[in-house]
Amino acid sequence: MAATANVYNRNCPSREVVGVIASHWGSLVLGALLDGTLRFGELRRTVNGISEKMLAQTLQALERNGLVHREVHPVIPPHVDYTLTPLGVQVSRQVRGLFDWITGSMPEILTAQQAYDTSRA
Repeated sequence: MAATANVYNRNCPSREVVGVIASHWGSLVLGALLDGTLRFGELRRTVNGISEKMLAQTLQALERNGLVHREVHPVIPPHVDYTLTPLGVQVSRQVRGLFDWITGSMPEILTAQQAYDTSRA
């Protein structure tokens, strides 16, 4: 399958993976987990602004695609840890690189945005 995967083909299953990784919340969760194992509440606080429902859906999609491992500990109340898989670490490093680029390029991006907005006013 890998040899025939084509993210530009709308019928290719790789498109779904792109959607999960490149989504707003997916990329932020992947970036947060690169720092280590987190519980659900810790992730929610780290990824500021994400709802419980969206975090649960995002984690489920990342787990389904083999990027996140979910470990449930048999205690009361339930204790669930989320950790990147080896595949998840690989992609999270790429995501973190993009985040670093965005952070470092913000002055130029803001200047471009301001110029664009001014030209449209």
